Amino acid sequence: MRARHVTAAMAAALTLTALAAPAALAAPAAAARAELPRCAEKDLTVRAEPSDDADDVLKLSVRNDSARACLVDRVPTITYGDLDGAALPLPTVPHAGRTLAAHGTAYAAVRSVSDSDDAEKEARTVMYVNVAAVPDHDGRTFQALKLGAPAGVRVWEPVTTLWQSSPDRAAQVLEEETTGRGTLAV
Repeated sequence: MRARHVTAAMAAALTLTALAAPAALAAPAAAARAELPRCAEKDLTVRAEPSDDADDVLKLSVRNDSARACLVDRVPTITYGDLDGAALPLPTVPHAGRTLAAHGTAYAAVRSVSDSDDAEKEARTVMYVNVAAVPDHDGRTFQALKLGAPAGVRVWEPVTTLWQSSPDRAAQVLEEETTGRGTLAV
């Protein structure tokens, strides 16, 4: 995984994005989210499964099992085995809260191997993937066998969507963003 090289570029992009965001537009939404508590890890059910439509793509979901709305991060945190770094969000956005309604579910899609020319020879193989809805949660570990990859999950420059309202929307955003046809899909 090329996480170290991309991390510096992503940090610079996130800083510029944060500086460019008009404070007047961000304040009301931030104030509303600030009133909600962060979701407790025990109240979340995180799932991952292989996509039926594309190789090297996982479908993710997070469900709030509590009776109250709470906040998850708007970007799922996906790590691969013992490799450094996590899947990068598409579009590139700063971390922020996303409201998850009581008993509500959000969906994301992650492409583990990029379409780059280097992917075939540079891809690593791991035996598990970890998914968390909040960066400082432990998350849930999924063994490669359960993800339809008995020989291991291949990984090279992984990317993920933000949490979306449906599995179809997550798949659509992933397709648009990885083929260059995407718009800011938050």
